[in-house]
Amino acid sequence: MMARALEEAFGPGAEAVTVTAPGRVNLIGEHTDYNDGFVLPMAIDHAVEMAARPRAGPEIRIRAVDLGETAVLSSALPIATDPERPWSNYVRGVLWALARAGFPAGGMDLAFGGNLPQGAGLASSAALEVATALAAAALGGLRLEVADLARLCQRAENEFVGVQCGIMDPFVSLAAKAGHALLLDCRSLEFRHVPLPLAGHAVAICHSGVRHALVASEYNRRRRECADGVEALRRRFPEVRALRDATLEQLEASRPAVSPVVYRRCRHVVAENARVIAAAGALQEGDLERFGRLMDASHASLRDDYEVSCPEIDLLVELARRSPGVLGSRITGGGFGGCTVSLVAREAVDAFREGVLGEYARRTGLCPRLLVSAAARGALTH
Repeated sequence: MMARALEEAFGPGAEAVTVTAPGRVNLIGEHTDYNDGFVLPMAIDHAVEMAARPRAGPEIRIRAVDLGETAVLSSALPIATDPERPWSNYVRGVLWALARAGFPAGGMDLAFGGNLPQGAGLASSAALEVATALAAAALGGLRLEVADLARLCQRAENEFVGVQCGIMDPFVSLAAKAGHALLLDCRSLEFRHVPLPLAGHAVAICHSGVRHALVASEYNRRRRECADGVEALRRRFPEVRALRDATLEQLEASRPAVSPVVYRRCRHVVAENARVIAAAGALQEGDLERFGRLMDASHASLRDDYEVSCPEIDLLVELARRSPGVLGSRITGGGFGGCTVSLVAREAVDAFREGVLGEYARRTGLCPRLLVSAAARGALTH
């Protein structure tokens, strides 16, 4: 499909390569990734598809098929952000990061689109970055490891786009395995695939209809607050390099040295790391009820301690928990809108759709969307 869109946009040319990069839903482990902690996401069967082909000269043309817009830049000039077409900055950022790593891109044509909702907390920007990185690598004959590609994508978003995100999103888009969650240590980048024994249950992702613009949100402020907490902890406990190293007991001992807000932020991260490890163990044992309880506890912590939820999301979670067959529900993604993720009995999905989404729409006037996804495979170049 994208190869045809590429030719329609730019005319005939060299043979194109196609990359499919999935989004993700984080089952548990929110705002732990940039604190060197643990996360447990899965890839979803909604993705960004990109077609790419080389072209003579330094010009790089990028077509956003779903938006009907085109951006043009030159690989012979320093790559800069484009305020008029902010969507192109995720592509530009990856090309910039590749050049900084010693892999400058030549001329190319790119076209991308897909069925992954933007601004929903499902890592649409990371999927676009992964697709760009793999497409550029394929055109340039580069062989890069998963960790290197993920770091490049993270660097693009951190230093070029300006969002201080962690490495989870590009990593799971690259490394996911069908039918499994991915337990990732965001410090060492060691990971293992954890079987997702859903049996008679489904992963239900509810898009609240509230869009969040992560660059403009308080995401970066939360990161600074975590850094303030680490600095206070380190003065008393020098072995603490990041919040992943701290215990709740150490945090309590350091409480007088931090503000109440910073204390709550740190309490969430330290407790959430423990919940991730416990959740992976619950999946390994096939204990979905325990997993659901951990999801519920995660949402309460994100709502009260990390304060990244919002009234609409809290309503979705509350309605989900009242719905028959739901084992757990929580906000997922960066926060301030976006999606919830719930574990729902398969026979209850239709009732969930009608009851939860219907009541939510009635009370908010918003139009929620429900995605029921299997655990999908990672990015594929073909």
